[in-house]
Amino acid sequence: MTYITKPRLHHPLLQPNALGFTRRDYEGKVSTLCAGCGHDSISAAIIQAAYELDLPPHRLAKLSGIGCSSKTPDYFLGNSHGFNSVHGRMPSVLTGANAANRELIYLGVSGDGDSASIGLGQFAHSIRRSVNMTYIVENNGVYGLTKGQFSATSDPGSKSKRGVVNHDQSIDLVGLALQLGASFVARSFSGDKAQLVPLIKAAISHKGASFIDVISPCVQFNNHVGSTKSFDYVREHNAAMNRLDFIEPRAEITVDYAPGEVEVVKQHDGSILRLRKVAPDYDPTDKISAITHLQLHQMRGEVVTGLLYVEPDAADLHDHLHTVQTPLNQLDDAELIPGSLALDAINDSLR
Repeated sequence: MTYITKPRLHHPLLQPNALGFTRRDYEGKVSTLCAGCGHDSISAAIIQAAYELDLPPHRLAKLSGIGCSSKTPDYFLGNSHGFNSVHGRMPSVLTGANAANRELIYLGVSGDGDSASIGLGQFAHSIRRSVNMTYIVENNGVYGLTKGQFSATSDPGSKSKRGVVNHDQSIDLVGLALQLGASFVARSFSGDKAQLVPLIKAAISHKGASFIDVISPCVQFNNHVGSTKSFDYVREHNAAMNRLDFIEPRAEITVDYAPGEVEVVKQHDGSILRLRKVAPDYDPTDKISAITHLQLHQMRGEVVTGLLYVEPDAADLHDHLHTVQTPLNQLDDAELIPGSLALDAINDSLR
């Protein structure tokens, strides 16, 4: 973490959003990551998405675990709620917070070590329980804080900075999220802000478990020839499935699209995803086809990016548990203590 703060003075010509906030109001402290780190680009995309969505900062809760990626919440949304948990345990803390207060917007930020190794079970259960959250993994395929060992998402055959070849199979978090029941699944590249910002906006607005795997090259330990997570490799092997525009449920907005087929996906809250296809016959609402498409391109050594799957009318944890609309942390004694008659009725029903 860092205690270096940015100047409070804002340029008078900064454009405010509908709430009167400028982009600077969604920033955090000065980053202490390596210069050129892909994680900082992801932070910038989160800042831009929150600014464009006109989100009140006090309604966001950002949570993380341990690792380079888990430091980044200190660098964005400085006026939001935040909690930095222990290694791999962020999903449990987020689930508990969401269960207690459903009114907040939850943003979980993790890394490939934090989610695919020590926190794999935590990741899996938060996804399968359909916790209403946006879960972003800043995936660089390496343990940056401990000097460059392979992580669980390192591709077999990839080389470390020292020339060591990885022989272990990699864990594909996107494929795992699809199988576990995430209702919004995407992959992007930290160097593609035009794709990443609308993906984050759509994920935040989606009800249910939204997962985004962001390939984020480590400039210190995993940005060399032989790495499949380097800037050059991802740019050369990027197989973009769609070009995405996100439209909030407000007054009509017109957009000038480039020529090509457009697919409209209307979400439960009325927001609209517009996808201009670049892959023939790709249907982002077909989970089986999405899994097959991922595996096919993975065999070719291609990194599939874009919106891979979305379930427009998804339910979340509170729907499954039939909780009341009032956040649990706001219930008073009259609602929490129904009295002996209610208890007797419950006991009688069990006899």
